[in-house]
Amino acid sequence: MSTPVSELSLPQLRCFVAVVDAGSFAEAGRRLGMSTSAMSKTIARFEAAYGLKLLHRSTHALSLTEAGEQLIDAAREAIRGILALEASLDDIVSTGAAGRVRISAPVAFVRCRLVPLLPSFITALPGVGLDVRASNETVDLAEAGIDLAIRSGPLTGIPGHIAQPWFRYPWVICASPHYLARRGYPDNPEDLARHDLIGFRNRKTGAVRPWRLRNSASDEADARGQARPPFQPRVAIDDGDAVWGAALIGTGIAMAPLWLAADALGSGRMVEVLRAWRGEDTQVSILRRDRQHTPRRVEAVIDFLKANTPTFNSELHKPE
Repeated sequence: MSTPVSELSLPQLRCFVAVVDAGSFAEAGRRLGMSTSAMSKTIARFEAAYGLKLLHRSTHALSLTEAGEQLIDAAREAIRGILALEASLDDIVSTGAAGRVRISAPVAFVRCRLVPLLPSFITALPGVGLDVRASNETVDLAEAGIDLAIRSGPLTGIPGHIAQPWFRYPWVICASPHYLARRGYPDNPEDLARHDLIGFRNRKTGAVRPWRLRNSASDEADARGQARPPFQPRVAIDDGDAVWGAALIGTGIAMAPLWLAADALGSGRMVEVLRAWRGEDTQVSILRRDRQHTPRRVEAVIDFLKANTPTFNSELHKPE
């Protein structure tokens, strides 16, 4: 006799959905903070409990069996329902004013901007705990159990959320003093063609993102205030943190968000070149779950972040 449906476990369902969405046990484990072996064993126990095979496994790919295809939508819906119930219970127990807030933000943003604010956060909101998920992945907030997410750029493909614009930041062109001492400074965007550039490759499209520059000293919106320099990167990397790391050690010139570059520019570890030319500003937004009542603790965290906006968007380095 198979296991009663009432004994289904949330971890098994979450692992099943995560493996399907990630396309591999290793990536699903990374997203859920589990080892590949633990993920595989959880799915195996799930299948064994009901005498079903949910996934076709091969060396290089995973795919749903017929039974898996029939179950996946119901599994996702069950997770959403359980998370919604959990959120409701949290609100009832804590009256919404205290408790834990789960927040997701890009890895570099967490390290450079959120972590330094934690002492101030603890002082300002003593009744609120933070569960910070450092991830560059786009997720369904309700399905992942996330209260708030910080994301930049277009917000398409993120279901079940309400977005609040937070701040805008420019992209700055940077290089290390060591690189500039060796190769010299570019005087204009066209000079970048003779330098070693570090480009970012989009993992989904495979394309290297071009540099589109605007003259920050010009009020003109036409082509005279814009530039698309010849862009043949010497090195292309599909990880933004690694692009910045390569620039820090003198590999070449990179373009980076000001919030990421500001500390290094302020300390002299990096130098902004072509200061009259910067990349187009990018919008940062705070996303919260699309539900009727937002807990007061979540609103308190949003208020705290907005009160500290200068920390995220200030020119921490002084012009020469």
